[in-house]
Amino acid sequence: MTQTRTKDMLVLVDESDNETGTMEKLEAHQKGALHRAISVFIFDGHGRVLLQKRHIGKYHSKGQWANATCSHPAPGEMPFMAARRRLQEEMGFDCPLRFLFRIVYRHDVGGGLTEHELVHVFAGTYDGPVRPDPSEAEGYQWMDFDTLAADAKRQPELYAPWLRIYLQQHGEQLRAAAAPQG
Repeated sequence: MTQTRTKDMLVLVDESDNETGTMEKLEAHQKGALHRAISVFIFDGHGRVLLQKRHIGKYHSKGQWANATCSHPAPGEMPFMAARRRLQEEMGFDCPLRFLFRIVYRHDVGGGLTEHELVHVFAGTYDGPVRPDPSEAEGYQWMDFDTLAADAKRQPELYAPWLRIYLQQHGEQLRAAAAPQG
């Protein structure tokens, strides 16, 4: 019998973000169970947004462009700490983050899997080197925010569903966060 590692367990929540239990990651996505997630947007000093191309080996949304980091807190881990940890693990750097908003969404991502997440969304500004973990991201790019928003409408299949949802529902808030610093 194989034991499930803590990092493979998701924190189940209700729509008010009260914890209701835990569930193995794949099972939660198969059942469409509402779980806690984190998402990080990184902007450079020119207001461009950092995108990662999801590794082709991911079990959903593979090869699509997403914001810098999207993941799940481990049981007992605060969303802010998970965001900092996963930014370092996925993109190879750390920077100060600020909370932007919380969102609940449900989306069929294909293959019998459903993302049903209550997401804590954070943003940061960073102008240093990016060193993505090749098992997480096949590549990255910096893109002007308005160019991203327009391209996600024009070619939605290129972008992860949650990124498109954030752009649709919180586009103005993200645009404000992207405003060049200084």
